Amino acid sequence: MRKRSMALAAVAASILLTPRALTPKAQAFGTIRSLGQNAEHERITRSGLATFGFGSDSLDQLAGKNGTWGAVGAPDNPTRGLMSSKPAHCDGGDFFTPGAYPQSAATAQNILTSCRTYIYNNINAAVSDAAGLVKPNLQLGSTSIFGGCTFNGVKGRAKCNVFEDMGMAFHAAQDFYSHSNWIDTPRAAPSIADPQGLNHAAPAPWLSPAGGAFPAGLISGCYDGFPESLYCSGRIRHAVLNKDTTGTARGLPAYNRAMDVAAQDTRAKWAYFESRLVAVYGAPRGNKMICVLKRDNPGSC
Repeated sequence: MRKRSMALAAVAASILLTPRALTPKAQAFGTIRSLGQNAEHERITRSGLATFGFGSDSLDQLAGKNGTWGAVGAPDNPTRGLMSSKPAHCDGGDFFTPGAYPQSAATAQNILTSCRTYIYNNINAAVSDAAGLVKPNLQLGSTSIFGGCTFNGVKGRAKCNVFEDMGMAFHAAQDFYSHSNWIDTPRAAPSIADPQGLNHAAPAPWLSPAGGAFPAGLISGCYDGFPESLYCSGRIRHAVLNKDTTGTARGLPAYNRAMDVAAQDTRAKWAYFESRLVAVYGAPRGNKMICVLKRDNPGSC
């Protein structure tokens, strides 16, 4: 998700007060509750992690709350430098057949694959950064989130580092379901203006740790700048494919399905992350790390 604005520099001060404000049109899962957005990334993350027992302060840092980006919203913060990153938002994997198309199928696949790689690079970084949470002798390390985390790409306190890594992974994976055609219903006469849907109601196995073959027909929309008509002429645009808000071309049922499947995927990726902590650090230390990440009072772990 990402809010597109050609006026970001001029409104930077306002954006710092109101995350992801001032954009020509809501064009990605949102991080605020206005301008067509309804804090979609926050809501997806809270739904996906609802059964894991997070403390309210810890979940606020990871998912965000009113007036904050949260770890999952950080890629949409213009100061973070990721708003134009295709891997961070799973954009740019567009292709259409029959006929000539400005981008090859191989290039589109490589771009989408870079998004998957980005997701697991961040999960792996979270596993590495978790070493600072609990020492090998099981004493606590850097566990504080007092005063809030900054999520600016600079390493600091271990719990903040892990949340930032996982927020980056969640954000890209959630955008995959909004920006690709994975959950879209089939089209009787698919076109560049109304691309074919793959009609899935569950997370993509290809986006799971097991991976596998690249899904036939998988695409995401072109976004190389605003207005899309200028930068994506003759291509499947982000604007016609996304499910970022309730008012996009794909419609409300697609939006609801994208939200639901993205929450399922978020749940699966956190469970995978927990399993990696135990596998890498052993059960006593790994489980204590998991406890520290979830509890607002890590001293109780």
